Amino acid sequence: MTQDRKLAGKVALVAGATRGAGRGIAVELGAAGATVYVTGRSTRQRRSEYDRPETIEDTADLVTEAGGHGIAVPTDHLVPAQVAALVERITQEQNRLDVLVNDIWGGEKLFEWESPVWEHDLDNGLRLLRLAVETHAITSHHALPLLLRNPGGLVVEMTDGTAEYNGTTYRSTFFYDLAKSAVLRMGFALGHELGPRGATAVALTPGWLRSEMMLEHFGVAEENWRDAIERIPHFAISETPRFVGRAVTALAADPDLARWNGQSLSSGGLAQVYGFTDLDGSRPDAWRYLVEVQDPGKPADTSGYR
Repeated sequence: MTQDRKLAGKVALVAGATRGAGRGIAVELGAAGATVYVTGRSTRQRRSEYDRPETIEDTADLVTEAGGHGIAVPTDHLVPAQVAALVERITQEQNRLDVLVNDIWGGEKLFEWESPVWEHDLDNGLRLLRLAVETHAITSHHALPLLLRNPGGLVVEMTDGTAEYNGTTYRSTFFYDLAKSAVLRMGFALGHELGPRGATAVALTPGWLRSEMMLEHFGVAEENWRDAIERIPHFAISETPRFVGRAVTALAADPDLARWNGQSLSSGGLAQVYGFTDLDGSRPDAWRYLVEVQDPGKPADTSGYR
């Protein structure tokens, strides 16, 4: 399964790598030869409130199987002392950090679709913001001094939606909209702070992600995901978590990485630039599809979009 080891010798931290995009990114970084620290709150000894079977140890094993070196470190990124200890461990063991992926989220069970702010559970909404925004800030605060020790570092702020799309589109609830837009702005702000210091920051979104939770919600598995298209026709544009993982790997290996500094990017858009594909050999361009097909109410048709 080992691919071109273009990231051999590089060290990455994927914060929030238990499942979904974080896991896909970690595995692809491993496939490119990187040492990848994977963090989260779900371990083989203790589950988070998600109460799901995926664990950070499983992710680390997948990284190693892909050809890298996966290291699982249980971390609650809302606790600064735990994040500081994580970075200190990476410093002691590697003395470098080349890629930081802020993918902490944890909000799927907290937001209430289409509920206005005055009807949405306030405690859930505020916790969603803490999980989606505060965790990223805490992690960047502690990890960036290590990343800046060597030139060419990359910071990826994972979100949902591009700056262009989210700038004109209401994203279902006040709290969800605010959380995802704030992370987009983080990529922009970090670009201003890191660019002059020799590093690059971007905001990155996958398309319609076939995460473990999404597949379960639709009652399918990755092997038969197309069975859901009859009920949810636009699901045909969906992508695996590995697709956005390949986007991160392409960025990390790009000698001209700085050209992207501060920008909002998508997996589908980067696939057109770098030429990588999803696991099935396609290049789903979900955000262009949303704007041109789904949002205008046109019949589902992915011709020319994957």
